Amino acid sequence: MRVSMSIMAAALLAAACQTDTTTSLTNEESPTDVTVAETETAEEFVMPTWENDPYEWLEEVEGDRALDWVRAQNERTLGDLQEDPLYDGYYQDALDVLTSDERIPYGSIRDGWVYNFWQDDTNVRGLWRRTPLDSYATDDPEWETILDFDKLAEEEDKNWVFKGSNCFQPEDGGKWLCMVSLSDGGKDAVIQREFDLETKSFVEDGFVTTEAKQGLSWVDENTVLIGTDWGEGTTTESGYPFVVKRWTRGTPLESAVEVIRGDHTDVGVWPFVLELEDGRRLQGAVEADTFFTSSYWWLPDGESEPVQWPVPTKSSPEGIYQGQFLFSLQQDWAPEGQPVAFKSGDLVAFDLEQFLETRALPAVSLVFSPDETQAVNGVAIADGAALLSIQENVVGKVLKLEPGDGEWTTSEIALPGTGQAGIAFADKDVDTVFLNYEGFLTPDSLLRYDVATGEVSSLKSLPAKFDTEGLTVEQFFATSTDGTKIPYFVIHKDDIELDGTTPTLLYGYGGFQVSMNPSYSAVRGRLWLEEGGAYVLANIRGGGEFGPEWHQAGLKQKRQIIYDDFISVGEDVISRGITSTDHLGIMGGSNGGLLMGVMLTQRPDLWDAVVVQVPLLDMLRYHKLLAGASWVDEYGDPEIAEERAFLETISPYQNFDPEADYPTPFFLTSTKDDRVHPGHARKMAHLFELADKSFFYYENIDGGHSAAANQKETARRSALEYTYLNRRLFPTAGR
Repeated sequence: MRVSMSIMAAALLAAACQTDTTTSLTNEESPTDVTVAETETAEEFVMPTWENDPYEWLEEVEGDRALDWVRAQNERTLGDLQEDPLYDGYYQDALDVLTSDERIPYGSIRDGWVYNFWQDDTNVRGLWRRTPLDSYATDDPEWETILDFDKLAEEEDKNWVFKGSNCFQPEDGGKWLCMVSLSDGGKDAVIQREFDLETKSFVEDGFVTTEAKQGLSWVDENTVLIGTDWGEGTTTESGYPFVVKRWTRGTPLESAVEVIRGDHTDVGVWPFVLELEDGRRLQGAVEADTFFTSSYWWLPDGESEPVQWPVPTKSSPEGIYQGQFLFSLQQDWAPEGQPVAFKSGDLVAFDLEQFLETRALPAVSLVFSPDETQAVNGVAIADGAALLSIQENVVGKVLKLEPGDGEWTTSEIALPGTGQAGIAFADKDVDTVFLNYEGFLTPDSLLRYDVATGEVSSLKSLPAKFDTEGLTVEQFFATSTDGTKIPYFVIHKDDIELDGTTPTLLYGYGGFQVSMNPSYSAVRGRLWLEEGGAYVLANIRGGGEFGPEWHQAGLKQKRQIIYDDFISVGEDVISRGITSTDHLGIMGGSNGGLLMGVMLTQRPDLWDAVVVQVPLLDMLRYHKLLAGASWVDEYGDPEIAEERAFLETISPYQNFDPEADYPTPFFLTSTKDDRVHPGHARKMAHLFELADKSFFYYENIDGGHSAAANQKETARRSALEYTYLNRRLFPTAGR
């Protein structure tokens, strides 16, 4: 089965990955640390409230006054940090890592070709390219360029950022056609243009969409399902589509025929197509009623009424294998009329043909039930195999699934070491599976799993990109306020003195069931670990490390426990003598940026550096800004009095205290981020400015939610952050 729902996860809230970014100031404030931008007209500090926010002018994304403020802050911050003796070296190190040819060219297989998107210092916007599978397995593959995005951007005078492709091949083996997604500057809103892989060119008079947050799925070579902005009143409060139409080749988009309509209050409605094992394609749509609850609809050919899939609203379709429809549960579930009950986190299945014939729920069977140390990441279907990706005590494993007489069996696929393992590529028509393996100190390896033989072989591996000699990885557990044990990893020199002097960077996220797993980061290695710093990764609640319950423990009014977890990790690291408040910094992005804001206002005494990346900070207005309305299921709805009352206790923007002694923070965001509004970071930084408190602020005028549109910008952001962190956390004499 191929499920064309990639837009779903990407469109809602991208899990802010463990970014290679960080910055600092000296423990003793330098004169530049305490300088704030002077304004032509003195502006009086007024505390923002639910009823009144005097700084809403900073929410005007490209308003003249707001951008003038942004440019002034950028000039001040860049003028300071880029003049630091550390900056140039950090930038070159980061750029070397990010644009090096010594990177694994991850890709997907189509008709014996491996397709890959590649960026380097020459191809800043990137190349879409391919090579035969046999060539791919060599040390020096012969790549053929499919599409040059730097050339395309120059020819069309656009700031194109490649956002992926959605490809289709008819069952008779016809040519591959792809919808290429292009974003102007890195926004979530894209245009899609039809591309012919055979001719390596855009299709003349082919499918072309207008710019919008959208989703599209191929029905056949001449028909697509599309959900997009159809005009006034056709997008949700979060800015996503809720009307899906069927669009036929050769007709204008405006003439597409509506097939399903959701509601303005939904998060969004997106099309999908299920490709069955016999080649049939089932049209459908997923209606996200909230961020975590969805209704799945089958759109039978020739029928006007959709048929609802008989699965719980808190569940995720995972694939079709040997006629069984597999889905994972994010809630306890007892199917009506059946003598079985399943728990949240289980992987279950039913007979697909029986459902299609009867349109009723068939008997449901248990495929895999994780224990208290495990969580299901997902299922991948290959030609002849179903693979299950799980994590066990925050370490990834890959299992092979097989249906048997009355029950499913699992067998672990042997992989090297104990690092993080995952499935990089699988397809129902391909008997080769790509597996990824990495650890904090182990460079990425790309493994090839042969379904027919069960053999796992090394396909590609990276050389070490930073010096790991003398480094060690440990896992500890902190005790949170309710007694729950919170795991965290520490990477440090094995001979450090436990005297509280080691500069330490603590990273966290804590939301949307996104797991923080061991990963190899050469930027972090070069710019932080080689310098003598320690790195801590916290697996706090709100994430998915131990399944849905770990996430749901911190929803809405229960969210304070997530922040208590993070504080407990910080305190535990200090109690072990690894570091102290003078040498402890923290970092997080997106939802993790909210975490940073809360840590800044709730425990400013515990850290001396805070990197706040593309954050949410105004939790009383977040639902009115860009995609914010889609997240009320995670945070709570400010329009509901009791939920607003809790949000008022944690919202960093409203809990800023002009008299408090805050560490100097570094706020980073992007003007073109159309998911988390840059106004969050702008307004919080402006409060620091009005209170005459030191802060750093950098806003990339381009770049989307990642705050970077290309690798050079990513390298600059990383260098800025680690310069800041070094200043703050390393003793002055050590610089």
